[in-house]
Amino acid sequence: MSFDEKIAALIQRLPKRVEHLQTEEATKNALIMPFIAALGYDVFNPQEVVPEFVADVGTKKGEKVDYAIHRDGEVILLIECKKAQTDLSQTEMSQLYRYFSVTKARIAVLTNGVQYWFFSDLVEPNKMDARPFLELDLLDARPGALAEVKKLAKDEFDLERMLGAASELKYTSEFKKILATQLETPDEGFVRFLYARALPGSRFTASVREQFPPLVAKAFQQLVSDRISDRLRCALASETKTTEKSDAPTDSEDHAKQGQKDGVITTEEELEGFRIVRAITCKVVPPNRIFPRDTKTYFGILLDDSNRKPICRLWFNSKQKYIGLFDAQKNETKVPIETLADIYKYADELIAAIGNYEAASTNS
Repeated sequence: MSFDEKIAALIQRLPKRVEHLQTEEATKNALIMPFIAALGYDVFNPQEVVPEFVADVGTKKGEKVDYAIHRDGEVILLIECKKAQTDLSQTEMSQLYRYFSVTKARIAVLTNGVQYWFFSDLVEPNKMDARPFLELDLLDARPGALAEVKKLAKDEFDLERMLGAASELKYTSEFKKILATQLETPDEGFVRFLYARALPGSRFTASVREQFPPLVAKAFQQLVSDRISDRLRCALASETKTTEKSDAPTDSEDHAKQGQKDGVITTEEELEGFRIVRAITCKVVPPNRIFPRDTKTYFGILLDDSNRKPICRLWFNSKQKYIGLFDAQKNETKVPIETLADIYKYADELIAAIGNYEAASTNS
């Protein structure tokens, strides 16, 4: 199995395992060792993976870091483990700092089996940075983060390439955090900046200070939503130009062909539902494998742009909304929902649908 396949399998098992992990050792066995194995390292080969690695530091003797990954006899990666559900931001990292300075490792990882924080020495040589250059959350695994982690895999490992990427990631991740904060609650400095650009020469009065933060937040959120909608509409438009490759149309394909005719209106609510389904399913497959297909009666969501692989259908054209879920035999069950957020309740069913198609592809 490839890194992508192993990580997808680990992510799929994760929600059911986390709540039962009450100790650090249990977390290592259930989550962290499979993660190391997904990177291609043999967790049972002491020449590659050394558990409880000891490297005396000054007057500190006998201290151990949980795992040291070796390559050609040198330590290339240090991993400090905590039990599941530990808040990494509150974790004491002095031991990892010390080990970083006395080994040749340039990458250190702090993890609770769900979240992985990756550190290097970008600020000062041979001294581990206080902040991670990359954060990966397996419960919300972003394809971009997984692509960066893959660079640490045994067959992919290229230290210089990783450090080059780390320098860029360090700043982009910080910028993203700042922008995310401003998106929700813009601070006065940010509001002043936009106000001065929008109304040059106007005074930033107390009433402006009170009135404009909500408007800035609203504008920011609408901008993001509009950009996403524009991309999805382009994808939907391109769908109308494609032809079916199958020589035996199914009922789903007939519906898809209807959706290519005039009279189909794709609503913002349907697009938002699609975004939610894609966010859920990207835990097991890359987002670019999830496709929308609108019709006059329902909004279909497909795997690999194939009408033979329906993930679900959104029946939003009446007062009562439904989500159509598919079992292993592709039988559809329409379940009523009240709000778009209710889609998250059926995450297991959506992921299971993809699992059925992936298993069928493997066995064929």
